[in-house]
Amino acid sequence: MPPRALDPRITEHRNPRSANIDLATPLEIVDIMNAEDRAVPAAVATQREEIARGIAFIEHAFRHGGRLFYAGAGTSGRLGILDASECPPTFGSDPELVQGIIAGGTEAMFRAQEGAEDLPENGARAVDEYGVRAGDVLIGIAASGTTPFVRGALTRAKALGAVTGLVACTHIDAAFAATLDLAIIPVTGPEVVTGSTRLKAGTATKLVLNMLTTGAMIRIGKTFGNLMVDLRATNLKLVDRSQRIIMEVCDVARDEARDLLTRADGRVKVAIVMHLLGVDREGAERALAQGDGVIRHVVGGEPPPVR
Repeated sequence: MPPRALDPRITEHRNPRSANIDLATPLEIVDIMNAEDRAVPAAVATQREEIARGIAFIEHAFRHGGRLFYAGAGTSGRLGILDASECPPTFGSDPELVQGIIAGGTEAMFRAQEGAEDLPENGARAVDEYGVRAGDVLIGIAASGTTPFVRGALTRAKALGAVTGLVACTHIDAAFAATLDLAIIPVTGPEVVTGSTRLKAGTATKLVLNMLTTGAMIRIGKTFGNLMVDLRATNLKLVDRSQRIIMEVCDVARDEARDLLTRADGRVKVAIVMHLLGVDREGAERALAQGDGVIRHVVGGEPPPVR
């Protein structure tokens, strides 16, 4: 009997709890996967301090003209692009503020580009193409921790003076870790289908990215309490949400909320400050600039209680 090929990457190990999943009923498959998924939040929780450090790095970059870049291949790259693309509609941020880089380019979002991840120079070249510079943060995403494209991107970003970090779901070698400013490693264990890191590793990665961008956006004033006050009313759903937020925070009827939003050029945060300070749009914008964009710094007080 030939020896087994042992891989040090936990994401490549076989999971004994799903060894006979091909014989399982649909309900048994659901139960096996659900049981495995329960371990994911606990794995992420072990990285709470590193995630908090990541939020602080990103906040500092945002406050000083820097940007956040994700770099990944396959599922990891797609998750980075997904997180980046959700920031503008949620927080009213400039699309350039958070950007995703994926091995193989935009086409790889929809169709796998086999081999695009295998050369570190491709990652380095992508970093240059995206204009990463000192003051930016680049977070590599690689469930296995070994993707050459990601390592190449991180090495090049570090040479350019950017803060560098990695999100991986298996232990990484100490020498590589020492080159990084940040290492977020939620070890999620072997996958239900061996090596399919779109499963537990992908879920853990999504949770981590959610925390990094949401935390940084909260820190720079994109919310008032837990209300997303920096969104832009660019479609009917967001127009309605914008009006409801203004109604709740300012205790006004919808007609007045609609008028405030119009006079604020569709910017919820500006409309709130206009009402609470009794100023025009220019006055509200000046007050927010002086308060680092944070409503509490401008008006004090508390957001309305949850009802």
